[in-house]
This record gives sequence, structure tokens and C-alpha cells, in this order.
Amino acid sequence: MSAEQDLLTKWRSLPQDKQEEVLDFVEFLRLKTSANKTPLGERLRQIRSKIVASGEPLLSRNEIAKEIASRRGGLQETEP
Repeated sequence: MSAEQDLLTKWRSLPQDKQEEVLDFVEFLRLKTSANKTPLGERLRQIRSKIVASGEPLLSRNEIAKEIASRRGGLQETEP
């Protein structure tokens, strides 16, 4: 049995709500894969590689949030 047939057989054995979750996940993976192939995505990866190679530390999520807030005049988004 091919991987495609095996996947389809297992998918069909799932309840409807789980089948929908699988479809959502596959769509997520498809979009993630196609997004990684955009010229912008490639350029961002190149920039990141140069920063890492230079020894400059990357910003943490918290540092990024502070940087964004400072550029927006100190306003911070509230978390839901």
C-alpha cells in the first residue's frame, strides 16, 4: 500500500471533526511550505544568516515587542 493510500485509509477511519482537523493541518503545512519559497522569505533567511554569522545576538520575543512598542511611540498591544 502506498503512503497516499495508507493516509487516506486512516483518514477515512476518523470521525468527521478529526478529518476536518487533518485537512486544516494539511492546509497549514501547504501554506507554510509555499510561504517559505517566496522571494521575501528567502531574503529574510539570508539576512538572518548574515546576522548569525556576524555574531550579533538575535532579539528575543520580548525584545522584539519592546522594539515595536518604542517605534510606535511607546504604545503596547494588550494581550487577549
